[in-house]
Amino acid sequence: MKCLDTYALIEISKGNPKFSKYMDEDFIVTDITLAEFYGIILREYDERTADYWFIRLSPYSKQISKEILIESVKYRYKNKNKNLSFFDCVGYIFSIKNKFKFVTGDKEFENLPEVEFVK
Repeated sequence: MKCLDTYALIEISKGNPKFSKYMDEDFIVTDITLAEFYGIILREYDERTADYWFIRLSPYSKQISKEILIESVKYRYKNKNKNLSFFDCVGYIFSIKNKFKFVTGDKEFENLPEVEFVK
């Protein structure tokens, strides 16, 4: 199973074939990632486009526990020199805890365990 981050979702929405292939695989996105992605699409396009992606991705969305959220805050704090986003930390910690691959193109996650880095 793959857990897609916001970077991957943006690339999918742009039709990037390096990322589009993940729509044909088993994947999941966290609710918080879906919310961040919605905000980006809303800002860059419009509400109709954001709603389209929200509806399309909602069946693959997974709620995050408070424990994962707190562990993500701690991870971000311990790695504050890497400029990690909170949203990405949530996806990464969620992936590790569930033995998923975290799919991203964010350079801050390159070469980390359990990351499938795509550029």
